[in-house]
Amino acid sequence: MQMNTPFGINFFSTVHLHQKSGEQYYDEALSLSILAEELGYSHVRTVEHYFRPYGGMTPNPIVFLTMVAARTKRLRLVTGAVLPIFNHPIKLAGELAMLDCISHGRLEAGFARAFLPEEFDAFQRSMDESRARFEHGIDAVVKLWTRDNVVHEDPFYRFGPISMMPKPVQRPHPPVIIAAIGTRESFEWSGRQGHGMMIVPYLSKFEDLQANLAAYRGNFAAAHPERAIPKTQMAFHFHVAETDEQAQAEARPHLAQYVEMFRGSAAAWDNRTSSNYKGYDAIVKALDSMSFERVMAETRAFIGSPDTVERQIRTILHLFGDVEPSFQLLYGNMPVEQCERGLRLFAREVMPRFQQ
Repeated sequence: MQMNTPFGINFFSTVHLHQKSGEQYYDEALSLSILAEELGYSHVRTVEHYFRPYGGMTPNPIVFLTMVAARTKRLRLVTGAVLPIFNHPIKLAGELAMLDCISHGRLEAGFARAFLPEEFDAFQRSMDESRARFEHGIDAVVKLWTRDNVVHEDPFYRFGPISMMPKPVQRPHPPVIIAAIGTRESFEWSGRQGHGMMIVPYLSKFEDLQANLAAYRGNFAAAHPERAIPKTQMAFHFHVAETDEQAQAEARPHLAQYVEMFRGSAAAWDNRTSSNYKGYDAIVKALDSMSFERVMAETRAFIGSPDTVERQIRTILHLFGDVEPSFQLLYGNMPVEQCERGLRLFAREVMPRFQQ
């Protein structure tokens, strides 16, 4: 069993504006981030989504993480993730480098392909270009971080020669982490490129995920034998209370709201297909089958008393190996006071058991 496991926090909003304003949500997320640093958590992470209750509070994770950077000294700042398909690589490279400078080298740059049809429609992007734009976009960003007089040409962008200002603090560049769900190609490509991985396993078949992670780690080791394979970040809904009954009663309605909002956005997959997103048209069906009881029975969330959450985490480490859990907070309309209590309880009673 691996020891000295780090634990981070992440924010993926699933709340209506009539429940929480943007102002309130950001205040609460910032207060939890500051508390996480005080308690010894490893990272804070947030996502890029747009205009829907599912994730829409953070259309630009870099802005939120810059606020966190100004109020903390140690937490790693993880974009979880930015979306190259909706951003010009020059702008993305510059803003990420700026955050790395402001934070004195604490950025971990997570990238994703995006997967919600409504966002592609709004930005007038083709879903069939998703993978190509993703891979070319990351390539352009890394070149802009690490070279001068960059000349770049791909099927979507042509620019140069230009030299990026500012350059990131970290050398040769901030860690790149790839967000993936179930597409084997994404895992294998990330390993060959030498990037890290971030996963939300809420709907994944665990057997498939084990195989995909093995493929990732095998490709990484073969392509980069001189480097240690990074810990895989895995995000889980999180809530700790004194008893299992209390934790589950408090978390249940907010996890149900998360599923409701996920389903509302995923419903756009009805009658949509893309060669880049095989199987995504089954997301709504998968959500409908994922009851709270199934989530608990299959360890798809960390919810319970300190002893129960310890057992849940050990189950995930046993299944998936070298993992850095990322605790999802403020899902649904969960009161910030309950999140604070859970973070404190975990840090006091559970975290030391993984740091021997």
